[in-house]
Amino acid sequence: MDFIFNVIHWNIDQEIFKIGSFGLRYYSLCWLLAFVASYILMLKVFKRENKSQEDLDKLTIYIFLGTLIGARIGHCLFYEFNHYIQNPLLMILPFQKVNGNWEFTGFMGLASHGGAIGILIALYMYTRKTKTDFLWIADKLVLVVPVAGAFIRIGNFFNSEILGKPADPSLPWAVIFAQEDNIPRHPAQLYEALGYILLFVVLWVMYQKNQRSKRGLLFGIFLIALFTIRFFVEFFKENQEVFENDMTFNMGQVLSIPFILVGLYLVFRKPKEISKKS
Repeated sequence: MDFIFNVIHWNIDQEIFKIGSFGLRYYSLCWLLAFVASYILMLKVFKRENKSQEDLDKLTIYIFLGTLIGARIGHCLFYEFNHYIQNPLLMILPFQKVNGNWEFTGFMGLASHGGAIGILIALYMYTRKTKTDFLWIADKLVLVVPVAGAFIRIGNFFNSEILGKPADPSLPWAVIFAQEDNIPRHPAQLYEALGYILLFVVLWVMYQKNQRSKRGLLFGIFLIALFTIRFFVEFFKENQEVFENDMTFNMGQVLSIPFILVGLYLVFRKPKEISKKS
């Protein structure tokens, strides 16, 4: 990483190390840190709520699978539908054909909105299995989701992906992603990560100060704030797919709107409508 004419020149190797055909990428490490940090924070919450670590372990499995499956299928359906509808097995196989040969590539393409939907489905399945109130556990889970989201966006930055739009070279934090081009750009990934970190602080303080808040309130605030952040950061991002160039709002913005509306409903919903069952 170098500074050239006040522009950050980003050209870091995506792999931390490589042994044979296996290489550990910064992006993979960020995913791991996202789940570790989330688990540690949720363990504090569960202890405060007098819930067992065994319950948290079960929840973690549901959320991990829901996130990964949802994010993968979401990318395939939202961004590359025509390609994957003709090659459905590629949705679930971490292999791609490279120069005529099949190679292990991991899942190339994950959509955060798909991950959000996957989490909600996994959370519903968990509450059905454990007889836990959905809104109660959702209020607790959203305390840590912004931390995970911030780590993943930092991983995107290391990967030189989800690029920002061209920026004025005089912008002190403009970045040239040398692996892509020589254009100074907004570090949109870091804008989003910073927004998520601020959201985490706000939600955590709210939880610590008012543990008996209306069921679904933190969940609603989370949906409004996180997807509003996502909506506005999209203005600084390049579109991920060509078809988005003909849209007034890109796919990330369009998919954010329903989540914001659900959040508004939860925030303004009358308390008496929310189940008191825990």
